[in-house]
Amino acid sequence: MSAARIRNLVALAAGMLFGVGLVVGGMTLPTKVVGFLDFTGSWDPTLMFVMGGAVIVHATVHRLLRRSSPFLADRFHRPSRDDVDARLIGGAAIFGLGWGLGGYCPGPAVTSLVSGELEVVAFVGAMVGSMWATASVQRGWARDRAKAA
Repeated sequence: MSAARIRNLVALAAGMLFGVGLVVGGMTLPTKVVGFLDFTGSWDPTLMFVMGGAVIVHATVHRLLRRSSPFLADRFHRPSRDDVDARLIGGAAIFGLGWGLGGYCPGPAVTSLVSGELEVVAFVGAMVGSMWATASVQRGWARDRAKAA
């Protein structure tokens, strides 16, 4: 079996495990997520345990393995930038608003698509449309900068 096929199968298995974890943890229930974000109303802290459990498992496995390279790749792919700019802050704010208003973040939203509920399909459609629109605007800005240079 080729290395690319093995990487794809491992990615599929990891994605499926992630999806199952989201469902079991309640992250696909917008009422639970909004309840977690509602500090002034009837706050539901149970998602803290889901996130805390994930952090503990990751930290433990990361500490035990201490690898200098990944299992199925030549190197780790890390971001080349570490600065905080207006785009990062704006994107984080829009992400937070979407999460708080819709009760979904991208992973749980995609996982919830199997339900076929119109609310989820509309949320994912808006999310994908926003991503497409953002990419289009950024391409336009890049073209304008290239013409000006």
